[in-house]
Amino acid sequence: MKKEENIHLQMGSLSDMHRAFGLPAPAHPLISLIDGAANRVILSNLPYSHVLNFYKISYKPSLGGKLKYGQDYYDFDEGGLLFAAPNQIIGNHGNNDAEICSQYTLLIHPDFLWNYPLAKKIKQYGFFSYTANEALHLSEKEKATIMSIFKNIEDELNSRIDDFSQDVIISQIELLLNYANRFYKRQFITRKIVSNDLLQKLEDILDEYFTSDKSANHGIPTVQYLSEQLNISPSYLSDMLRSLTGQNTQHIIHQKIIEKAKEKLSATNLSVSEVAYELGFGHPQSFNKLFKAKTNTSPLEFRRSFN
Repeated sequence: MKKEENIHLQMGSLSDMHRAFGLPAPAHPLISLIDGAANRVILSNLPYSHVLNFYKISYKPSLGGKLKYGQDYYDFDEGGLLFAAPNQIIGNHGNNDAEICSQYTLLIHPDFLWNYPLAKKIKQYGFFSYTANEALHLSEKEKATIMSIFKNIEDELNSRIDDFSQDVIISQIELLLNYANRFYKRQFITRKIVSNDLLQKLEDILDEYFTSDKSANHGIPTVQYLSEQLNISPSYLSDMLRSLTGQNTQHIIHQKIIEKAKEKLSATNLSVSEVAYELGFGHPQSFNKLFKAKTNTSPLEFRRSFN
């Protein structure tokens, strides 16, 4: 049974994706915009989870009511955008979300972006590694903006190809990604209750981690560990924190380490090496380096300031 769960349908080309949906081959081998409503494309046509070798941006008119954020559920009846990067596993058995038809699905092979600045820049958009429950939820006005861009791409793909076609389409993709970036920032702000709740939970997890034996036994907590505890993706966690605090997850971890280090250095007789080991450092030198970088003073100098 375990072996079967690890099998993922490989989608090496856009033609593979079209074939899986029962659609004709794409007009362009490196980019395709599928009108799900017109072609009655249902994601459950895929027999099981799949891995793409290309980028995928899809708009769904409904995201299925309740979605999980952290440990809680929130109502989201409006539609939204979902993003996937090459080599991500998408979907699984029993995924109810797969039953919802995507109104538009944009497929972009990395080779289509070759020799354009976007080929490098697209990897910097963190939302390509968000999970489905971290989709971009659009207001009606935002939806109209995104739909107009999809329509521009569709019109260009259906027009006669000329020397400017690729440039125009690339510019539209970049525009779509820039708007998505802006709208995600808005989402972090408008859902501050959700975000602040996650921030408090993160604080509690870090406090518990360093006051228990976990740091001494398992080392410094990782971004992956914290995101798993909060049930959100590492990218979403870091972007949310950056929006709320101006710092990413790694900075928050380092802040907590320095806070706990100062407590131990000022209130206990532990040696600097013992403090380092209790906080999860394998080598005291690494602790000294981090402490000096964050406080402009060494652990020993900090301790002496209390005597």
